[in-house]
Amino acid sequence: MQEKTEVLVTGGGPAGSTAAALLARQGFEVTLLEKDHFPRYHVGESLLPSLLPVLDVMGARELVEQHGFVRKTGAFYGWGGQEWSLEFDEPGRPAPYSFQVVRAEFDALLLQHARDMGVTVREGVTVRGVGLQEGRATTAAWSTQDGRRGETAFQYLVDASGRAGLLSARNVTTRRFHDAFRNVAAWGYWAGATALPQAPQGSIGVFSLPDHGWLWAIPLHDGTLSVGLVTDKHSFNQARRRTGSTEALYRQALAQCALLAGILEGADLVSGLKVESDYSYVSDRFCGPGYFLAGDAACFLDPLLSTGVHLAMHSALLSAASIAGTLREEVRETDAQRFYQTAYRHAYERLLVLVSAFYRIHAGHDSYFRDAQLLSHRDQQDLRLHESFLNIITGADDLHDAQHNTVDLLHRKLTRPLPGRPDHGLGGHGTSHMTPLPVRPDQAAAGLHLELSPHPRLRHAHRTTVTAEPGA
Repeated sequence: MQEKTEVLVTGGGPAGSTAAALLARQGFEVTLLEKDHFPRYHVGESLLPSLLPVLDVMGARELVEQHGFVRKTGAFYGWGGQEWSLEFDEPGRPAPYSFQVVRAEFDALLLQHARDMGVTVREGVTVRGVGLQEGRATTAAWSTQDGRRGETAFQYLVDASGRAGLLSARNVTTRRFHDAFRNVAAWGYWAGATALPQAPQGSIGVFSLPDHGWLWAIPLHDGTLSVGLVTDKHSFNQARRRTGSTEALYRQALAQCALLAGILEGADLVSGLKVESDYSYVSDRFCGPGYFLAGDAACFLDPLLSTGVHLAMHSALLSAASIAGTLREEVRETDAQRFYQTAYRHAYERLLVLVSAFYRIHAGHDSYFRDAQLLSHRDQQDLRLHESFLNIITGADDLHDAQHNTVDLLHRKLTRPLPGRPDHGLGGHGTSHMTPLPVRPDQAAAGLHLELSPHPRLRHAHRTTVTAEPGA
């Protein structure tokens, strides 16, 4: 079976459904192929306020608001021997709240919204490979669960296939795994837990353990509490051998956190445990002739700061604007590629640096776990750490040595209290405002910035900017 479309999207998660909806709303012909049938389970339930402006642009804000998800107004940290709350209604935040979501329901809402916007959505379809003509992605071969096979020709492909990575699996792009953040997560769902005391309404709880990792606690609207353990692979395997099972090491870790153990007193684990390796990686190229990688297909970051859906929807918006601008001939394809490569990679790198700085105040400073989380020289080698640092912390003191010692400087800057803020935590800093959408000329990436109204599109900045070649 031979088909054709203007834009083909592979993957129906937040990255794929967002990119597809944004393009279809502008009148482009969009086909989305998803191997599973929704709703389907997925982890990554705690969302950042940065998604609200994206939901507004794609016209899905009311849909999500009305579903009944837990409204997340902040976060609570018991980290590095300190306890503090972060409230999203502080000045400068992109939105005063976010959501804690059951991902099966959230993702299904976004996928249905893409349908409603005119996207041709086909579930139960697995993309087997991408055809290249003189280095340009032009076709995708697929098969259905009932054995039918076909091929779809396209002008542009958005690879939102998640960690499976359609294009990376076909060696169109390659991934580099970071030495740091080679962690394992084990989690389950509890019924009957109480709320975190003295925490903002609907908060995620994040708690460091003395020697070997950290815990999360996320309240969900189905009445359960998602509780997870994250530790490095070495410590996980040692603990499992010592305790005899994954559940035994999981329960032992929960018992070490008095605050979390308190809210779980009398609660029951009502699910089996799930285990996943959280290896962090980055692709050498985020885009190329005829294709854009969005979400986890391009990069994956340690889940400490709940940035997974943020990066997915952030990149989806950037890719949709890049494709729309090119198809309308408002920008050259090479310029759109440079914009996307620069903007998305900078967003990822800024969060990578921030996660590394956060781990530096982990309790148990002499622990194997803490040492395993630090960015190695190899990790830092290909990163524009100086630019990432400047984009996170503006108005800092003399930064003449930041080129060589960025993470240490960032850690010192973030651990200073901000004026009028408590003397604890990462200086009161959150995460979602660390990767703002480049919507002003002074935020331009590779000479271009976003215009969001009436639809996402690219505009040339009215000043000289530093550009980076795709793959740089």
